[in-house]
Amino acid sequence: MAKEGAQRAEETEQMIEKEGGKEAAEGSAAGSLRAGDTKEMRAVVLSGFGGLNKLRVSKKAMPEPQEGELKIRVKACGLNFIDLMVRQGNIDNPPKTPLVPGFECSGIVEALGDSVKGFEIGDRVMAFVNYNAWAEVVCTPVEFVYKIPDDMSFSEAAAFPMNFVTAYMMLFEVANLREGMSVLVHSAGGGVGQAVAQLCSTIPNVTVFGTASSFKHEAIKDSVTHLFDRNADYVQEVKRISTDGVDIVLDCLCGENTGKGLSLLKPLGTYILYGSSNMVTGETKSFFSFAKSWWQVEKVNPIKLYEENKVIAGFSLLNLLFKQNRGGLIKGVMDKLLNLYNNKKIKPMVDSLWALEEVKEAMQRIHDRGNIGKLILDVEKAPTPLVS
Repeated sequence: MAKEGAQRAEETEQMIEKEGGKEAAEGSAAGSLRAGDTKEMRAVVLSGFGGLNKLRVSKKAMPEPQEGELKIRVKACGLNFIDLMVRQGNIDNPPKTPLVPGFECSGIVEALGDSVKGFEIGDRVMAFVNYNAWAEVVCTPVEFVYKIPDDMSFSEAAAFPMNFVTAYMMLFEVANLREGMSVLVHSAGGGVGQAVAQLCSTIPNVTVFGTASSFKHEAIKDSVTHLFDRNADYVQEVKRISTDGVDIVLDCLCGENTGKGLSLLKPLGTYILYGSSNMVTGETKSFFSFAKSWWQVEKVNPIKLYEENKVIAGFSLLNLLFKQNRGGLIKGVMDKLLNLYNNKKIKPMVDSLWALEEVKEAMQRIHDRGNIGKLILDVEKAPTPLVS
């Protein structure tokens, strides 16, 4: 069905060009339309912060590349937990709505802005985007764009940047992972969790402790040394296996898990907070849940950190890219990660593919922690018909 949709889209574009934009295209599942002199595209639009009903697929004016930007015909987009928090307005300084969500995508270079070097029209690429990724076409600065290896699919490429760069930066740039260390990672079955497990396997004798929903254990048991149910008392389980605790804790949950993670650190160990999924408890933002989660966060005493020789850190890839201008640093990390991929040391895990029109169902799957690996919006995929 996706191929048929793409063929229809191509035929529609040819017809529009032939008729000089006089005829309207009807029923195109994945095409670019011309309204007068303005090209249009399909995009997922968030009309306001709140529940799933705030999302819809709409027509928008197609962007054109500015100086230093690439225009990309999108094939696939990544969904991340941060996208749920954006939808709820559950982030610091959220942008104004309406907006097009999404921070990463893959596709084909369609046009080059002035002064762009190193890319050609037709290149297969993956990219970070400061919002606007969930659309048929995006424009983004060249420093956020990377060429896709020949044997990597578009869906794998859309699953690669956020997860693997986040995992690599935390493990090697912040926590300085070395041979013989131990790591505790929450949501071990998710995209970042699986990236962490794969990267840990590239270093000798690294022990990985992971928490995940029990139904995911069979699928991910080979990637994690010790796997615990996310609802179990993992602190006691870890201490039973490793009396001294662990060297690195990677926490995407926050709330009460902050204190638990700090308690598990060995001397000279590093705790890194990189998310706060415990604050997303319902479809819409709950100030009660938000306040409760923060109330459960253990108040960090610098003197206690000094006495116990522990390190506490935070990591936000999006802030590093778009607010702190560290695109050059990320480029170096991507080069290392692509080398690992080419040497078959790592491989993105794709959970499932969804049409743009199925974004609500895809988001619900993330909210329910139902995914094993990354959920992908496939721009050329037709929605799955409902079975009566």
